[in-house]
Amino acid sequence: MPKRVATGRVTSAAASKTRRVEVPRIVRHPKYGRILHRRTVCHVHDEQEESAPGDLVEIIECRPRSRTKRWELVRVVAKSTAVDVASLRSGARATSIKETAARTEEAAATGEEARTGGADSAGAGEEATT
Repeated sequence: MPKRVATGRVTSAAASKTRRVEVPRIVRHPKYGRILHRRTVCHVHDEQEESAPGDLVEIIECRPRSRTKRWELVRVVAKSTAVDVASLRSGARATSIKETAARTEEAAATGEEARTGGADSAGAGEEATT
């Protein structure tokens, strides 16, 4: 009997050399005829750890490697282009905190008052007239 081949997306790469791949499929409800989107979850052995979450991969059936792993990675079809927004935000926030600390330190060294650059410091001496 030939080995089954499937294509799916990597959803988790938390364990070493193991990937969680979801293979989507579309089925029709037997009674109502509505089209349903289902997925099959496969635990895949990735020896070189070349895949990452979001990648489209091709997998092949193999002998059982553990209680849940029955698939091997054949190749990475397409790398993910998704951007981790949370890490970008935290990186940008860390950069702004470092810049603020550097400005404060420089102002303390020169003896000037540190300016934060906020909206309240721009027009602190001026009153609005009507």
